[in-house]
Amino acid sequence: MDFLLPLFRESVFGFFALFVLVKILGKTQITQLTPFDFVAALVLGELVGSALFDDNTGIIKIGFAVLIWGVMIYVTEIITQKFKGTRGLLEGRPTIIIHQGNLIRDEMKESKLDVNQLQHMLRSKGVFSMKEVEYAVLETDGSVSVLKKSDYQPPTKKDLNVKSEPVQLPITLVNDGEIIWDNLKEANLTEKWLEDELRIQDVETVKDVFYAEWVEGEELFVLPFTKRKS
Repeated sequence: MDFLLPLFRESVFGFFALFVLVKILGKTQITQLTPFDFVAALVLGELVGSALFDDNTGIIKIGFAVLIWGVMIYVTEIITQKFKGTRGLLEGRPTIIIHQGNLIRDEMKESKLDVNQLQHMLRSKGVFSMKEVEYAVLETDGSVSVLKKSDYQPPTKKDLNVKSEPVQLPITLVNDGEIIWDNLKEANLTEKWLEDELRIQDVETVKDVFYAEWVEGEELFVLPFTKRKS
């Protein structure tokens, strides 16, 4: 049982070290995961994971390994921000794989992408036929961005000569029966106003609400708790 305390200390330290490192490196580590970022994340996790079960590794060695790897990743991010010429090498470049409705076979071959994989990626974007696609770009994180041909694009308000209205961001006021006080305050609303709005929709208390969101100028949108249908 003597191993429990050192393992506990190293686990807690490794957790907070990775947590701080992710905060420093920024959200791009998750939201824009390039192949390099993916490998870096795997290696970083492996460094901590392996160290936890190595009797010869302590907190100092774990911290040093995380620090060195974190510094290298951070420096790489700084380089790509300061020197545009390095972005292609370190982050990769987007690749046009469909150009003016035509598949670019050489680009697909270089990107190790076959037609079946491309069809799967297009379907995830709501495109079920390649004849709808004017341009498709393989992004550096492996996703595909699609620009449909004009015949397959939905009409916009501008196309229909409909007057445009300002776009409002919905604000979540209730989540899982609990009021989101920060959002309520930010929207300059009161608890009494919220309760009155709920009563209008025949909802007695906030605890009966699974989710509620508000958009200025519109009625409060309420989803009460609902049991699964048998």
